[in-house]
Amino acid sequence: MKLISNPQNPFLSDHRELLEPAPQVTTEIYEEETASILSRNDSPDLPFRWSVNPYRGCFHACAYCYARPSHEYWGFGAGTDFESKLIVKPNAAEALRAAFMKPSWKGELIVFSGNTDCYQPLEATHELTRSCLEVCAEFRNPVIIITKAALIQRDVDILKNLHEHAWVRVYFSIPFADDQIARKVETQAPSITKRFEAMAHLAKAGISTHVFIAPVIPGLTEHDIPTILHRAREAGAVDASYILLRLNGNVESVFLERMAQAFPDRIKKIVNRLKEVRGGELSEKRFFARHQGQGSTWNAIQQLFDTSYRKAGFPLEPELPVPHTFARPGQPEQQSLF
Repeated sequence: MKLISNPQNPFLSDHRELLEPAPQVTTEIYEEETASILSRNDSPDLPFRWSVNPYRGCFHACAYCYARPSHEYWGFGAGTDFESKLIVKPNAAEALRAAFMKPSWKGELIVFSGNTDCYQPLEATHELTRSCLEVCAEFRNPVIIITKAALIQRDVDILKNLHEHAWVRVYFSIPFADDQIARKVETQAPSITKRFEAMAHLAKAGISTHVFIAPVIPGLTEHDIPTILHRAREAGAVDASYILLRLNGNVESVFLERMAQAFPDRIKKIVNRLKEVRGGELSEKRFFARHQGQGSTWNAIQQLFDTSYRKAGFPLEPELPVPHTFARPGQPEQQSLF
């Protein structure tokens, strides 16, 4: 069992210090009737504008998760609160249907898990992601899913429907090659082995899959890149990408605390390597610069990825754009005049 540990919430003026050892973490589930399920992304360095997040917080408890500070907006902490005080949106599918019925919605690409994993364990019982995907299939709206969870295999029927009548791609987040190392950082997430098995299952069903090495943790995981790419290609992935660790807000204190506990002999190397690729800092907030590094170490990581990508046999042709397939049920498709 873990003990409660949260950095100071910057949105709260009060701060309490415990006079005795912290209590153990217990999972608490909250419900939120959401007025709008579509989240608009205005960040210029992200390749999508809309995302759907049926859950807030994430049970997977990844030490590096960039979404941790978003939990602070609700009066929770970015540490153990983020993975134990979980919020579900029971009307997610109804809100998505309402959004699709508005004349202003033109059928743009939607990303599931733009914030927290839409297939975390809560999904096994609440099935909010499945319900939202059913709405996307009904309206033939193109979808990207980002997940670590093998649970996605449950919904292969809906994914096949989207593949046949709209467009879908599943991004599997796999930043490690070794199950034991991954367990120390992603303490409650499915194993790396299970993720590759899920990838192979979906690929065999004809679903387009992509391996997302996110994040690359300098000093710990860069040497895993060739193995991850080779295993992903063997499992049927059609493409791959990577992103550098980003310690925004209180993610930095959570990450450093947990990595020092998990890798006491490596923590100095990890910190030094991260500063090396971040120009002497641990974090980078600027758009476009925040997802990549600089200097000779980062250049070596880029070259390692590029070389391994080619050796693994990934196609080098430019990717086709996402097709426009959106159509409201019972209404004729809008035909172009040109």
